[in-house]
Amino acid sequence: MESSKNNNGLNGEVKIPGDKSISHRSIIIPSISKGISEISNILKSEDVLNTLSAFKLMGVKIEEINNKIIIYGNGINSLRKPNEKIYLGNSGTSARLLIGLLATQNFSSIIEGDASLSSRPMARINDPLIVAGANIKSNNGTMPINIVGQKLKPIKYVIPLPSAQVKSGLILAALNIKGESIITEKNITRDHTEIMLESFGANIKIKREKNLKHIFINGNHELSSNNINVPSDLSSSAFFIVAALINKNSFLILNNVNINPSRDGILRVLKMMGGNISILNKRMVNREIVADIEVKSSKLNGCELDAEIAKLMIDEYPILAIAASFASSPSNFKGLKELRVKESDRLELIRLNLVNCGVDAVVNENNLFIKPSKNYLVKNSEIKTDYDHRIAMSFCIMGGLLDQNLKILDYQCIKTSFPNFFDSYNNIGGNLIE
Repeated sequence: MESSKNNNGLNGEVKIPGDKSISHRSIIIPSISKGISEISNILKSEDVLNTLSAFKLMGVKIEEINNKIIIYGNGINSLRKPNEKIYLGNSGTSARLLIGLLATQNFSSIIEGDASLSSRPMARINDPLIVAGANIKSNNGTMPINIVGQKLKPIKYVIPLPSAQVKSGLILAALNIKGESIITEKNITRDHTEIMLESFGANIKIKREKNLKHIFINGNHELSSNNINVPSDLSSSAFFIVAALINKNSFLILNNVNINPSRDGILRVLKMMGGNISILNKRMVNREIVADIEVKSSKLNGCELDAEIAKLMIDEYPILAIAASFASSPSNFKGLKELRVKESDRLELIRLNLVNCGVDAVVNENNLFIKPSKNYLVKNSEIKTDYDHRIAMSFCIMGGLLDQNLKILDYQCIKTSFPNFFDSYNNIGGNLIE
């Protein structure tokens, strides 16, 4: 796919697909609840469909009727042994959450993924489960993962790294453990699991103490079914928000976007850089904060970000780097170590591709420095993605500002999170050519 210059700005309304994090949980939690749950606006991306297939493989009845996913849950211990390996494609969320859930079931299972997922670290979820008595075997801390489900003792664990996936995997395990588990976070992470479990009647309590968040879960408590309307994904919205900010004569409207404060760092930073972003019609949907977002072309300033803000927006750094490339002053983003263990080494890919586009970009340890220029001369028009959807979409946006077309390699990876990205971008004035 090639990304060409956008000559007349980007204008219109964009329908952003359902939130990926919430979509995964909207399959997992209803599947272990008692009763029928209806899920609206679920993201039908490859990652989410792999999660859905996993639960069908474990005996959960799931139908699609009138664009709604209907899940017939039979309780926390109703899952059945799959008759084949569970394939999760590229989805780290599915893998880490399912490892926790499957560790307490009464059957054995094997989960595996594609080459990218098979290189990602799973010891961070395996190790605390093993301490609690789980029988988990891995390939030196990576997939495939062999799980022999069994009863575990209550989990008492302080999570050292900011990881909503690890936290959620441990919470899902704790739901099926007799007694009280206590999971403590030192860092802010997405709290979609806790929010959804509360609405499904889980025995879960939150206590905040200084910079710590303690999550108390009393297990062996059945969940009750509930309907879910999945809001639009802020991480997917970020590509369009940045595109409108850096393209002249642009005005976009994005409706029904999840602006959960545990992950809204990208909005805070872009506003700090001078972005003309309006948050309208703020409301609560399924206990999540949802709003409409209006974005206008803006003159952005560079900024310096410390490692703390990375906890609220680690997935958005690829597109933030594009915004910083067209700011009026340099930017320095610190503490990006976690970018190295995402779908790719995102930090290195950001640097490499920016340099190939003519940007002065330097990585020093885990910090990224970007010095904008007024005129970019493309050195290498081929954008290396390593099958990383966020790298691919970010440089689609980059290509809209350059005089030379960019060729996005392996762009099909975009389907893991945003199946309609191509059409959505072109419908507002983008210029992507397959």
